[in-house]
Amino acid sequence: MIEIYHNPRCSKSRQGLEILKNSGKDFKIIEYLKTPLTENQLSEIIDKLNIKPLDLIRKNESIWKEKYKDKDLNNSALIKIMTENPRLIERPIVVKDNLAVIGRPPENIEHLI
Repeated sequence: MIEIYHNPRCSKSRQGLEILKNSGKDFKIIEYLKTPLTENQLSEIIDKLNIKPLDLIRKNESIWKEKYKDKDLNNSALIKIMTENPRLIERPIVVKDNLAVIGRPPENIEHLI
């Protein structure tokens, strides 16, 4: 099953959702701001994305700039920060089996489906 970690207020996330709808494939929408990820879930997604936790953070968000930008944080701390502040997570994220992509640009999703 394909999963999309979606924020309906984000235009890129809406575009990614549209790509999935047009694909004709079954998928599940997870609004991660309403249903926050656990540290375990986020770690698994990061592994599937094959990136470092820092690469998943939206560094232009004010909470990042004000509270965390200049701190030396390890991967576990970054994951904890993202679970406590899900707005910091890049979006959308689409997961299929053991692979995942960040839908920025939304066309990245097409490579997964």
